[in-house]
Amino acid sequence: MRTVVDGRTVELADGTRARISLLAEPSVCAAAAALDFATKTLRDKEVRVSSITPGEVSLALPDGTDYALLAVQYGFLRTAGVDGGPLVEAESKASKAKLGLWAQGDCPASTAPPPPSTPASTCVVVYRVTNQWAGAFQADVTVRNVSGALVEGWTVRWRFADGETVTQLWNGTVSQSGAEVSVANAGYNALIVKDGSVTFGFNGSANGPTSPPASFSVNGAACTTG
Repeated sequence: MRTVVDGRTVELADGTRARISLLAEPSVCAAAAALDFATKTLRDKEVRVSSITPGEVSLALPDGTDYALLAVQYGFLRTAGVDGGPLVEAESKASKAKLGLWAQGDCPASTAPPPPSTPASTCVVVYRVTNQWAGAFQADVTVRNVSGALVEGWTVRWRFADGETVTQLWNGTVSQSGAEVSVANAGYNALIVKDGSVTFGFNGSANGPTSPPASFSVNGAACTTG
């Protein structure tokens, strides 16, 4: 790492400038602290650089720690373009603990970090019952990524309305508590490219006719149903 420009912008060893993915621009009040943290953490360090989006990079410290997660965890920066996962959890904990920028109660409202925006729809879910017989049924669920960004790890949640229970599931890992169902990706299908999709299927038990759940979410974001 050659130079740190600000808390979320760096100059790589080859002279290229890049923005660190998933971090929001620091507010005026937080900019100096964010730059100091980034400089001490990254400058002249041998960090691992990876890139998916042109002009943006992810940085891993020598011990494997993700820089973006570390910066958010200590309250120096906020997240951007993230709907769930470790970064959002870290931001919530930093806010509750009043770390870093969260402790700056005298920061003018005009320069305070804006609240994270939630897109109207970042995903489309198609739920289809493919077979049904007495006391049981089979269904598949297709999740399409319309967020405009790569999804790296997903969890689909829904609520059954008629007392159904998932008894066997493939292409994912399921957990169920009462009517609430949560399905996380398997190791081999964690990534969903832009406008791409993944499908998982399951067998379920039912006391009578089964109908599609009313709503779905992926990584905490509400989805459009198709």
